[in-house]
Amino acid sequence: MQLELADKVIDTDEEKFLLNPNDWDECVAEAIAEAQGLELTEIHWGLVNYFRTFYEDHMRHPSMHELVKTLGRHHGKCFKEAKKYRDFLYNLFPQGPVPSLCKLAGLPKPVGEIEE
Repeated sequence: MQLELADKVIDTDEEKFLLNPNDWDECVAEAIAEAQGLELTEIHWGLVNYFRTFYEDHMRHPSMHELVKTLGRHHGKCFKEAKKYRDFLYNLFPQGPVPSLCKLAGLPKPVGEIEE
């Protein structure tokens, strides 16, 4: 499949994961978000950039457990409880935070256990 942008065509799999991670840029992320019915806010972008950095550092995406443990404390008092932060993430990414963030960040499709 392909993702068509104004100035280029990007190859994707049937679920819109990039086949070539080097094709990623912010315009690609915006197009993927639009296809998912998402409008990317500052919080969305912060999470996308977190996933890209985590992947560069560890050569894998973070699990949901790691995401909740590492970022939940950075969003203020109301997210001191893991369940509240998980709910917040699912409100941001109704199709699943980890797969959605991998797709938006141009990372490979997550396999195996992603929700802990």
